[in-house]
Amino acid sequence: MARHKSAEQENRKSQARRLRNRARRTRLRSAIRKFRAAVSAGDLATAKSLLPGTVALLDRTGRSGAMPKGRADRQKSRLALALGRLAAAR
Repeated sequence: MARHKSAEQENRKSQARRLRNRARRTRLRSAIRKFRAAVSAGDLATAKSLLPGTVALLDRTGRSGAMPKGRADRQKSRLALALGRLAAAR
């Protein structure tokens, strides 16, 4: 439990950041799930249309600090590879 005024303030800020980061990660995970579902279903057109938005979310999430930038870059690479494999299979 925070005893000083500044510690109480930092605690409030920390909780607000935690909720904001959780919302960002949830939105991102939902977008990735949607993209991966389109890829597994073999729906190339939907996957192609979902990739730019998902990559933009990954960039934003990495830039904001809600997830490490390297992890965001790795995920972008894996999503692009998945789309490439789907396109090559056609």
